[in-house]
Amino acid sequence: MDAPEPGDDLAAGRRIAASLLANVSSLAEDMHSYIVERIPEVGGDAELRGLTLGSCSSNLEAVLSMFRHGIDVAAAEAPVTALEHARAMAARGHSVDAMLRFYRLGHAYFTEKLSDLLTDRIDDPAIALRTFIDLERFGFQYIDRISGLVAAEYVAELDRRQNQARAERDDVVRALLAGERVDVARAERVLSHRLTGRQIGFVCWVDDRGVDLEGFARQIGRYLGAGHSLVVADGPLAVWGWVSITGDERNSLTGMATELSAERENVHIAVGSPHSGTAGFRTSHLEALRTRRVIELSGRAAPSITEFSDVALVEAISRDLDAARAFVAAQLGDLARDDAKERDERATLLAVLDAQGSLTTAARTLGIHKNTVLQRVRRAEERRGRPATINVAELHAALLVCDVLGASVLRESSPH
Repeated sequence: MDAPEPGDDLAAGRRIAASLLANVSSLAEDMHSYIVERIPEVGGDAELRGLTLGSCSSNLEAVLSMFRHGIDVAAAEAPVTALEHARAMAARGHSVDAMLRFYRLGHAYFTEKLSDLLTDRIDDPAIALRTFIDLERFGFQYIDRISGLVAAEYVAELDRRQNQARAERDDVVRALLAGERVDVARAERVLSHRLTGRQIGFVCWVDDRGVDLEGFARQIGRYLGAGHSLVVADGPLAVWGWVSITGDERNSLTGMATELSAERENVHIAVGSPHSGTAGFRTSHLEALRTRRVIELSGRAAPSITEFSDVALVEAISRDLDAARAFVAAQLGDLARDDAKERDERATLLAVLDAQGSLTTAARTLGIHKNTVLQRVRRAEERRGRPATINVAELHAALLVCDVLGASVLRESSPH
């Protein structure tokens, strides 16, 4: 028996390709059934089934025609139905891996079909094997190229949809924060966030990049008692967040501060108070922003978790910072200096006022001796120029402002 000529392999392969092309519709339907059987979630989606069949048909016709006519696989372009199939998968929320599984299964079907066909139609095992290798190699290269093209289209469609959803969401958030009237049902659908409950707004921000702020904000939401958080980016270094809670109570942030201390790196968190409905969405957010302003005025470098209720008085007094400085100076006199001794005396006097005048309670709070408390209070009164019993409410407020804002409202250190 004569050895087969090298051209016999190519000619045999092209004959096989032509034979398959003649029956491409039946082949595509068979491939479609093979894929749908192995991806059952497609079965209930008539549009996706139709696109899958169209993609099978157009891809089979393209790869077989290219091989038959000797067209380089680099010239292959993804068929229109294949691109539309990729867009449909993105629209339905299927992963890119799920979308590419169609192509892996299609290639598996093609390989099985080719193996059976060559065994039946080519007598010479050597030619059959080489023909199979040529067709299989070409088929793999084709699928590899088309997979990349449809994956790119999938990602592009996903980006388009996400950008559209983000723009629509941002528009609704802007309207709510502007106090405009909105269709609550539509707003809740767009935001995937309930607006009829009590709203808590919060802000997270960092000084440097490298922190997953959105993921971190969702953790905050869970601590506040909500399974879902609405999170909106405010530039690269900050996010705004909202949760909706039921009832009058919400989880305390005390435990959160402890548990997240190792995780939050340099993240600052400002949290508004709970308020109801769409108006509450805006009000709580504004409180969180005001809390952030107070934290930034204080110059705190360490991570912080601050609630608006803890700084509401300080925030109100410090809206006009010059007026706040004048108020502090008027109430504290020389006690309003940014020195270590004055700082200790202010802290002690504040602890005494918080304890409603109890030196013992203040000493326990500060971890110092009762006599030390008494000495510091006397020195503080001397620097102030009048007893602590005069204008107690104003004194307490001034001490709170100094405790929170520090150097922002204090006079410079005295010369030594």
